[in-house]
Formats: sequence, C-alpha cells, structure tokens
Amino acid sequence: MVLFEGVDCKKLGGLNCSSIVDIESKMKDPLSCIPYATDIYRNIRILELDHRLSFNYMETVQQDITPNMRGILIDWLVEVSEEYKLASDTLYLTVNLIDRFLSQNSVEKQRLQLLGVTCMLIASKYEEICAPRVEEFCLITDNTYTKQEVLKMESLVLNLLHFQVSFPTIKPFLRRFIQTAHLSYRESSVELEFLANFLAELTLIEYSFLKFLPSLVAASSIFLARWTLNPSDHPWNPTLEHYTCHKASELKTAVLAMEDLQRNTSGCPLNSIREKYRQRKFKCVANLTPKKPISLLF
Repeated sequence: MVLFEGVDCKKLGGLNCSSIVDIESKMKDPLSCIPYATDIYRNIRILELDHRLSFNYMETVQQDITPNMRGILIDWLVEVSEEYKLASDTLYLTVNLIDRFLSQNSVEKQRLQLLGVTCMLIASKYEEICAPRVEEFCLITDNTYTKQEVLKMESLVLNLLHFQVSFPTIKPFLRRFIQTAHLSYRESSVELEFLANFLAELTLIEYSFLKFLPSLVAASSIFLARWTLNPSDHPWNPTLEHYTCHKASELKTAVLAMEDLQRNTSGCPLNSIREKYRQRKFKCVANLTPKKPISLLF
C-alpha cells in the first residue's frame, strides 16, 4: 500500500516496500474511514503546509504579551477543558486559534484571557456535541468578562479568520500515528497512547514548538513514547517512516526538545498537563521518563 499516489518508496528514505505493513488492511474500526484514509491524510499534510503558523509573532506583532503569558493562559485552559470534560481535539484547536489570532493582532495582556475563553468557545462549537454556553465561559473567569464582551471577541476572531476554523492540528496526525505504531509493532499499548498524548500536549504550552509542523510533533511524540516504554527496541521502523513521512533523523531536534519537557529540565511551574496525566485513568504516564537519554539514538 502506498501512502501518496505515485510516490516511490525510494523517495521515502530508500525503504523496501515489502517491509512496510499495510495498516489499512488491519484496521477494524469503521470510524477510521479506511477507504478514504489515504486521501484524508494526504490532504491534511498539504493543509498543514498551506496554513503553517507564524513562529515569531511574539517578536514581530505582540507588544504587551510574552511567551510566558501565553504558556500561563494555555495551562489554565487545560484546567478549563478538564472542568468541562472537553475533547482533546477542542484543546488543540483552541490553542491553534489563539496563535492564529495573535500572529495577526496585537493584544493587551488584560484581554489575553478573554481571547483564550473565546477561542475555546469557538473550538467547542466546532468539536463538541454539546458545547458549554457562553455564560459558562464567563463564569469560569469569575465573570471578569461579560457575555457581550465574549460575543464581540468571537465575532472579531471569526472575521479575522474568515470563518475558517478547520485547521490541521497535532491531534489528527497523532491519532493516525498511534494506530500505525500499534499495528506495525503488532502490539497494542494503552500506555503508549496515553504517553504520546501527554508528550504532545506538553508542547502546546511551549511557544518554541510553533516552529515544528503538527505532523512532526505528533511523530516525535510516538518516537519518544516508544523509547520511554522500551529503550531496548529502536522506536522507529519502516512502517512509521512511511506513514508519517518523517525519517528518524528529521525528528531529532523536536524529540530532544520534547525530552527536555518530559524531564522538566527547566523546572517549568505550569503543571496542569502533568497533573492531568498523573491520574490513574491515564496510567500515571506523566511520572515516566526515559531510562536512557534519547540522544543515544542520534
């Protein structure tokens, strides 16, 4: 099975097609949209390039806010998403909308939280079956902002984005790559899924990760999660390289930066994501760190 029609395996790192597992033939979940999966992921790979986020807007656009303020906002929004039991897709889209708005409009720090809850409101309407009401988002800010202020900001954000809110985030790539990892290694690990999701969510808070494409962050999460759980086995194989379209060497910079986040080498005080994944329902994966430095692989 070929991921991109007309693509030669040799162009994907000289891979032998016989060593690539056809994951579509092994999927049983009808929600995987198996007949259309190749076209879907080809399309979102194109979209992530066409709609790539600005990774220096703090320096070029913003005058009153900093990367640290952005991190504090997102850390708080993680708590909000847990409070309202929102899907992880909603959180990823919320952060994407915040960054898109900030890359084009200068925002005063007093209105940054307003932007955050408004983007979560928009993302909830797009992703959730039953989105929280505007009043609930006002309440979560201790009524710092009125319903009218939130609705006005919603109109401002949507008009700035020309009502386009369907942007590729890390999550759809991560979902696909987790399936690939499970099927290509002929093992299904709940820990791998939780750990990869934990590592990917850690990057949301870090402004520096905007320079990486969503697909690359998702692939790096799988790479580091597999290394953390099983350092005796190389975390990358031909099937993962084929379906992610990323060689192990291309992941190096992102993986090393992600390992620093995982080990919390900078002593980051923003702990909402860590506390979330320390829960038993997530197998306490936030407590896991690699037994061997990931740099040994590169």
